[in-house]
Amino acid sequence: MQCGLLDELEVCEHVQGTCVGEEPGGGGMPKVVTTERSLVVLEDVVKTYRMGETTVTALNHTDLVLDRGEFVVILGPSGSGKTTLLNLIGGIDSPSEGRVVVDGEDISRYGQRELTLFRRRKVGFVFQFFNLIPTLTARENVDFALELTRRHDGHGKLTAADLLAKVGLAERLDHFPYQLSGGEQQRVAVARALAKDPALILGDEPTGNLDFRTGKLVLEALHEVHVASGKTVVIVTHNQPLAAIADRVLHLREGRVSQIEVNAHPLEPEGIEW
Repeated sequence: MQCGLLDELEVCEHVQGTCVGEEPGGGGMPKVVTTERSLVVLEDVVKTYRMGETTVTALNHTDLVLDRGEFVVILGPSGSGKTTLLNLIGGIDSPSEGRVVVDGEDISRYGQRELTLFRRRKVGFVFQFFNLIPTLTARENVDFALELTRRHDGHGKLTAADLLAKVGLAERLDHFPYQLSGGEQQRVAVARALAKDPALILGDEPTGNLDFRTGKLVLEALHEVHVASGKTVVIVTHNQPLAAIADRVLHLREGRVSQIEVNAHPLEPEGIEW
């Protein structure tokens, strides 16, 4: 089994009015302001990669706060840092500089084992490629994720049937991935992401491999989970129309948040076209 698949499946206190990070000199305006609702805080985050003799800066002194219960869409051209940002928030990668705090945990200080445990407890991932285990049914794929959660927490309140019903697959429990459409496979992936009852659901181009009709079904599943349970959902996409369903839209350019839009009246997924 591929490491990425295993990683996905296993895979600070909040004080109201706290200010994180000030401009040099001590008397400047705070760069990041958090409240008791803040779930994700990035402070002056830099991420660089070495490519041969060249250093590539994927994120360049980025500051960001995401609140509990938000539905956020991150937009930007290829190479703007969207996926890197998502990977840092989800504990898949670590920053070169700066702090990443998620649900009170400064994960920028964590080693690989601590990051694995953090992902297992706190984050549900929905990727562009479904990463289902082909020899397991839809129920068994979700059960596998539930079993990992039970080993950590010692309890299991949810069943695979419950989770698959939430995403509209109650009649497809015992179908194998090859017997499911692309949209159905992605909804199994959404159900699997919910298995750990995560604080945060992250989607990296979750509709990128789907046609318009099935893509909307996946968006509806994510939106319903967000509305019903108040989960924080963050989606990275190049698909501009998806911005209409978000509470906030973040535009990335050259490794920085260049613009933030607030939707006073987000649309339902069925109301968007692309």
